[in-house]
Amino acid sequence: MLVAAAVCPCPPLLVPEVAAGAAPELDAARTACSDALAVLAAARPDRLVVIGPAEEAGRGTHPEGTPGSFRGFGVDLAVRLGRQGKDAASDRELPPSLAVGAWLLERADWSGAPVEGLGVGEPLAPERCAEVGREIGAQPGRVALLVMGDASACRTLKAPGYLDERAVPFDAAAARALGAADVAALKALDAELARELMAAGRAPWQVLAGAAEDAGLSGTLLYEDAPYGVGYVVAAWS
Repeated sequence: MLVAAAVCPCPPLLVPEVAAGAAPELDAARTACSDALAVLAAARPDRLVVIGPAEEAGRGTHPEGTPGSFRGFGVDLAVRLGRQGKDAASDRELPPSLAVGAWLLERADWSGAPVEGLGVGEPLAPERCAEVGREIGAQPGRVALLVMGDASACRTLKAPGYLDERAVPFDAAAARALGAADVAALKALDAELARELMAAGRAPWQVLAGAAEDAGLSGTLLYEDAPYGVGYVVAAWS
């Protein structure tokens, strides 16, 4: 049963060592993420699943203890998903989104429950995303989700995807749905439009929607902005 969820953006720039001199620009987002993780801890889950977008090599499950790093972003900083796990796959690192999630958990000194990761591919259809979520939500015990993902990357001329006039309304709809824990609205997000707008959070958000179908959770929007032309949303469900 899903008892709580935190929705956080997943740019490596969220990590101050990666952002370097630009780190203060995301201080408000970091604070909001900390507040969202506090909601997870307060729910006293038996298990925490961190879900985030991933390229093919990072898709699927990642056991507790799986390592990750930000070396690919020029910073010699290593992280680990939860505690050291005896079954952690040493030959596979966390995808960047889950590495950011692991960093957030380390920053919060997470010790509330065992942790595992799930990398989700951008092409995963909405119906399949919801099905994956239902499988997670149907598992025994009290389950919490940390859902990593960004909104569109097309909010300004300097954004990674350049300026697209469809980005603001798409992001606004996603933020409303995430802030209200509106499962139906999340399921209705257009996967093709999300792909065109480079909205990496679409699939993880729709996994959350499937997991929350019968949970009766309410939501709070903690942060919504696009400091680098990329939409970042933080929300807490409980």
